Amino acid sequence: MRNGIHSNAFQVISKPKLLSEESIVKLLNRRWTLPTPETKIHQVFHRHGSNGRNFLLNTHPTFADANVEMDKQRKQFYIVRDDLLHPLINGNKARKLDGLLPLLQDYSVTDVVTCGGCQSAHTAAVAVLCAERGVMSHLLLRGEQPEILTGYNLMSTIYGNVTYVPRTIYANREDMLKSYANSVAGNSGSVMLFSDIIQASSNTELSTSPNFMQMNASRSEENHLQKILIVNEGAGDSVALLGIIRLVQYLSQNHLLGKRRAMKFVVDAGTGTTAVGIGLAALCLGLPWEVYGVMLADKIDGYQKQEKRLISEFNNHFNVEFIDHDVNKEDAGIVHWVERGHPRKFGNILDGEMVACQQIAQQTGILVDPVYTLAAWETAMHLSSKEAEGEAEVVMLHTGGTLGMFGLAQRYKNYFGMLKKGLKHY
Repeated sequence: MRNGIHSNAFQVISKPKLLSEESIVKLLNRRWTLPTPETKIHQVFHRHGSNGRNFLLNTHPTFADANVEMDKQRKQFYIVRDDLLHPLINGNKARKLDGLLPLLQDYSVTDVVTCGGCQSAHTAAVAVLCAERGVMSHLLLRGEQPEILTGYNLMSTIYGNVTYVPRTIYANREDMLKSYANSVAGNSGSVMLFSDIIQASSNTELSTSPNFMQMNASRSEENHLQKILIVNEGAGDSVALLGIIRLVQYLSQNHLLGKRRAMKFVVDAGTGTTAVGIGLAALCLGLPWEVYGVMLADKIDGYQKQEKRLISEFNNHFNVEFIDHDVNKEDAGIVHWVERGHPRKFGNILDGEMVACQQIAQQTGILVDPVYTLAAWETAMHLSSKEAEGEAEVVMLHTGGTLGMFGLAQRYKNYFGMLKKGLKHY
């Protein structure tokens, strides 16, 4: 195993559920973007062989009997295939927007302003979903326009209104987003933050109708005034946690992962919102799950601050009380924040990272990228190799991001060119 886990973790919280079943039902009793929370769960077996790492994929695992009789030298982990949710909006981006987009209809939003990197999966997801609903998306992308548009950058440009922002300006995201939103609003429009509307929506009886469909009325003659909504980078708002909680509730059904088995849940962390959402859901549902967020975009202090901020906002916006639990205390946390084995900066990633992605794809049909999802895959392998039979199961959430491979291949030709030399040992 090339990737070790260097843990700078909070103490994982694993106690009985803090919210009643009635409270959970009320929290999730709303309209959603996704018609269903369903997702596929596969099982990956792995072992070291004479030709390096060998993988075997089971697409129909039997959860009632987790310890399937296999070669005893093989270890295994489950993988939640959210990368298969949508051809353009796969993974955690769809989950974070699941409870967010219906609010656009509730408040007659005409325009959305958000930001991300040049190959941001988040901005592409916002652009696609807004376009489907007649809402204009304004996407502020960090840096310069690439010579050739590809991957998520291409999707953002096709579906949304893209503006490239110098890195010096982008560094102050909050001011940048507000300034641009005000310019879109002009003299007659209005600018809203999610904090302005979530509280109101949480105090209103929400419709339980199916997922909301195309919204054509937002730009009609009867509703010509522009209402601009600011969405934080990576949808790092408390409302984004709702879709992740909905996913965890689905996964915890008895015929799937269940509520009683101990789980070590692994997810790659950009903003860290998804990891916090899984940890929060485990608390709310009383699940014996430990959550491991593989840090890829910040240091541990930054992720700890993000965790505390999201939990605080979630409490305030949705009136959730974590009674008699350490989550209300200053030093408590709900996620193990762990470091990846190699630096995130692509220029420092070893050639072996690309070889690893190629071998995983050829042996399992699963595409992981060398920056984000490979880090989660390797952490899941490491944890599952340490687990003794009958102890905790390891689960990886595949957060998607596969279109980003096109942008990486365009920018780092030398690293991807090595794939033509043939598969090496991983």
